[in-house]
Amino acid sequence: MKGPLFYAKILLFGEYGIIKDSKGLAIPFNAYRGALKTSSNLTGKPKISNENLERFYQHLKSLKTNLVSFNLEGFKNDIDNGMYFDSSIPQGYGVGSSGALVASIYDKYALDKITVLENLTREKLLKLKEIFSLMESFFHGKSSGLDPLNSYLSLPILINSKDNVEPAGIPSQKEGKGAVFLLDSEQIGETEPMVNIFMNKMKNEGFRKMISEEFATTTDACIEDFLHGNVKSLFSNVKSLSKIVLKNFKPMIPTAFHKVWENGIITNEYYLKLCGSGGGGYILGFTEDYAKAQKSLKNYKLELVYRF
Repeated sequence: MKGPLFYAKILLFGEYGIIKDSKGLAIPFNAYRGALKTSSNLTGKPKISNENLERFYQHLKSLKTNLVSFNLEGFKNDIDNGMYFDSSIPQGYGVGSSGALVASIYDKYALDKITVLENLTREKLLKLKEIFSLMESFFHGKSSGLDPLNSYLSLPILINSKDNVEPAGIPSQKEGKGAVFLLDSEQIGETEPMVNIFMNKMKNEGFRKMISEEFATTTDACIEDFLHGNVKSLFSNVKSLSKIVLKNFKPMIPTAFHKVWENGIITNEYYLKLCGSGGGGYILGFTEDYAKAQKSLKNYKLELVYRF
């Protein structure tokens, strides 16, 4: 048994902002993926994954909701027969490892599921997002449901607000010098502690004001520029965003990268932003000259995501 592939995701813009109802833009990232498989001899990672699926099964069994029902008997049976999630998506890296798992379980075991092939109205998308949010809360405590939605649909998704989500057309990649890339912090980030720090900061009026007046408006401007291919304006807004994040989200940036972050802003060779909740994992980079950024960041592992 080998299930269909589900891909990683990258939230290009909107980390933390989407918790507070500002815009976000997420794209699938097919360099990493996962699928359900079965083995009669489980050891190592597959065994750990199988045990996780058992716990996830208990979570789904305990869900009290009219939104979705699952073939729980089939799920339990497959777990007992050695099913696991075989994934190359790094965990704790902000690229949606639990999202791909949730999408694969929904795809295989949800009864009356909403399929990718039908006409995806706004209502259907919101229903999917809500279902995924309930499912993924097992991993993060609180989940927007966006990662699984992105993985399940394998489409770029524009988040306008909590109740307004739509598939987005993004400009096709060009063979230019500019790029979006991932920088590996080589540290694992945990979502929940980072979100807790953010929620505590939100109790401060000054921080709330910064989020709504600076962070959200700059994020929205970046999304508009990206979707419309306004590259010049995009880099100017990404630079502003990078400064805002460095100033106000220091705890979410691994200490070893504070200087690297600042250096990009000073030299204009690249601009960094959080990828997911931060605290480790990947950091997202934007550059008008990828070769120059590679040289400047030669001590770090970079991965190309998108070309301008």
